[in-house]
Amino acid sequence: MLKFYKYHGAGNDFIMIDNREKVFSVNDQENIKYLCHRRFGIGADGVILLEKERNFDFRMVFINNDGSMGSMCGNGGRCIVHFANSVLKIIKNPKKVKFIAVDGEHEAEILDSGLIKLKMQNVNEIGEKNGLPFLCSGTTPHHIQFVVNIESFPICIEARKIRDNGQNPKGVNVNYVENKNGIFYVRTYERGVEDETLACGTGACSVAIASHHLGILKENVCHIKMPGGDLTVEFEKAGKGVYQNIWLTGPAVCVFEGEINI
Repeated sequence: MLKFYKYHGAGNDFIMIDNREKVFSVNDQENIKYLCHRRFGIGADGVILLEKERNFDFRMVFINNDGSMGSMCGNGGRCIVHFANSVLKIIKNPKKVKFIAVDGEHEAEILDSGLIKLKMQNVNEIGEKNGLPFLCSGTTPHHIQFVVNIESFPICIEARKIRDNGQNPKGVNVNYVENKNGIFYVRTYERGVEDETLACGTGACSVAIASHHLGILKENVCHIKMPGGDLTVEFEKAGKGVYQNIWLTGPAVCVFEGEINI
């Protein structure tokens, strides 16, 4: 029997597992697919393992729901901070959380409001691929396309035309954006899930930075609405196409806990 916790960050949902004693194998793709299946398992966009790491509060390991190893997940990063603090109670200072993920070190702060503020990796280059702005948030590649009538835009049909194009052998995430009076409405197609997710943290950061780079966003704060909830991105421009001190703020919610036979 596997003990698990079901989390979501703005509707982007995860199965959280305390793996400090290495009870769960990241190589067990069939079990990961089973756990994430929305009919036969628990249902989730991915599995997140919390593991021990010397000189850090913990290590975060993210696995896509197709069983492939994931890149950094901003919504998952906020959720694991909540898990470590509220469930496992291993965080010494909620205002200065420090953990490591696949893309390196991260800092986080649990705000008095309950929202979690997560520092993302710097963006060092913004380019263009397939005729669209392209950048990496951490290790996650993102295309950004501005559209109209985003609520009815067929993002899965359109994103699958782009997902495997270009030079990235693992594919890319594709974000569709509509600016409505300074609020950026975003829908994201995520590789590894191979579908639209209700929110994407690295996607939100990518949209904010690309919008500023293109001159559409004038401020250093971007308010984003995704189908699953609201996120805020703050940043500093450090040079042409270079952005640093990128902070993603949003909710992290424990929905339920349970045990499942694997």
